[in-house]
Amino acid sequence: MNGPEGILDWDTIDWRTHEQNVVRLRRRIFKATREGDWATVRSLQKMMLRSWSNTLVSVRQVTQRNTGRRTAGIDGEVALTSQARAEAAVHVHRTRASWDPLPVRRVHIPKASGKLRPLGIPVIMDRCHQARVRHALEPEWEARFEPRSYGFRPGRSCADAIDTLFVTLRGPRANRVWILDADLSAAFDNINHEQLLDALGGFPARDLIARWLKAGVVEDEMFTPTDEGSPQGGVISPLLMNVALHGLEEAAGVRYRMTGVTAGRAREGTPVLVRYADDLVVCCYSEQEAYRVKQRLAQWLEPRGLVFNEDKTKVVHAGEGFDFLGFSVRRYSNGKLLIKPSRDAVKRIRKRLTDETRRMRGSSVRELISRLNPIIRGWAAYYRGVVAAQIFNELDHHVWWLTWRWAVRQHPNKSKKWIKRRYFGKHNRFRDDHWVFGEQVGDHARYLVKFSWTPIVRHQLVRPGASPDDPDLIEYWAKRRRKVTPPLDGYNLALLTKQDGRCPLCGENLLTADQPPQSPNQWERWWLGVARRAIAADYLTHERHGTPDGKRTRMVHTSCYRTLRARNRRRPATFSPAEPSGLA
Repeated sequence: MNGPEGILDWDTIDWRTHEQNVVRLRRRIFKATREGDWATVRSLQKMMLRSWSNTLVSVRQVTQRNTGRRTAGIDGEVALTSQARAEAAVHVHRTRASWDPLPVRRVHIPKASGKLRPLGIPVIMDRCHQARVRHALEPEWEARFEPRSYGFRPGRSCADAIDTLFVTLRGPRANRVWILDADLSAAFDNINHEQLLDALGGFPARDLIARWLKAGVVEDEMFTPTDEGSPQGGVISPLLMNVALHGLEEAAGVRYRMTGVTAGRAREGTPVLVRYADDLVVCCYSEQEAYRVKQRLAQWLEPRGLVFNEDKTKVVHAGEGFDFLGFSVRRYSNGKLLIKPSRDAVKRIRKRLTDETRRMRGSSVRELISRLNPIIRGWAAYYRGVVAAQIFNELDHHVWWLTWRWAVRQHPNKSKKWIKRRYFGKHNRFRDDHWVFGEQVGDHARYLVKFSWTPIVRHQLVRPGASPDDPDLIEYWAKRRRKVTPPLDGYNLALLTKQDGRCPLCGENLLTADQPPQSPNQWERWWLGVARRAIAADYLTHERHGTPDGKRTRMVHTSCYRTLRARNRRRPATFSPAEPSGLA
């Protein structure tokens, strides 16, 4: 089907079929690009841009799954109901060839350094169109991107960038010990439009991308045209940034082995460049080489409108240590390499926990726990692949002190023994710990998790050049999902294992490796999603042929659960959710 037939019922859409259609088409674009068949690539991209499945999947991602779905652009409109999403999908599909982008709404969010980061928020319709265009453009560039580019790409994350540095710098024989730690100054705001559009070549939606780049911004009801840059906050902006920076490794002099067992490794005598969006690290053999690489990169960046941020760009020896993506990397004289959470990251999480606890004064135990648990789990999950056990214990002590002071403030006239009995105990029956903060609710205990409960697990580095769009690596990504243990608690992990990692309603992966969380804040939002899925699963009832089969707790997608409820309201006695093969 290449368009809506009649009135679209959002809650009865077969999402598994549409998502598989998009995945198959992305794989065909990837394969044609790798083979250099550009006529087929452009034909398939046009097919993707016309695809009704692509429109539905894109609208669903923007309006139902993205965390920013409630944030409006300059028109103040969002699509949060099923009817509104259906109308948005129909409108997006009808205007796919005639859409005229609107300016973005400029807001400012605080950065870790204390400064403000400008963020551009497109209207909901622009976001849907950008997601639709990204599905056509991304697989082409996934077949072209350099191996050690990890930022905002399917199947790649900060953990892969950090693990690459670990492999490069570890051991006494490692000789790329001079580090160019570089940062680009306002990269999203300064991209040269002409250079970027030239890189896109004959992409069918190139003119639409050009109009997005020139759409302008609105701040305090004042319109400002945009002659350069890509608004940070758009759905397609990270992909455009990666396209603009494609070729950075070649400019730095990186060369790879192409054949044999060592295929994909950097050749001896060449540096190793690790890039995450606009942050990059170059490992060189000498200090002089590091400065030469910096000069070559500066010349390569200049026509693209980009320059180094000299305040953050420096050349250091690995023995001095450096910070990258919130991690502290340091190589000692005996060749031992330790990667830990950076001091600034630890200071930020301690301050955030303190501020959140103070903000929750006068609230209930349940509210405090529900506020702190995703923060603790998310931060611990982000740093669980490095040397973080000691820091986890120190943070646990900090949280204990915060909760103790919170409890004392709640009951200033009670004794310490009373407070201990009231708020602390062995609430987690799987831990021999009698100082767990929480409360008993009937037979169920609600408690605050600890950082140290997250085990330290070495991250599995992604294969160089591997992409989820590669049709030859379907089994590789399936094995990777099974191999990488998600940082779940025992209950949710048992559910996930029993279900083979799939949603029993749509059959798709619950925790996909295609888009892993990229930062502690994204891990936090991911954990909130896990909590919502678990809540939804508690009330999931299967019915077969109108006869209740008893309640079975399952972990499901929140959106799938909403669809199930909508269907059951219409035909409660006849609906039977599909059971994908392999699910008991």
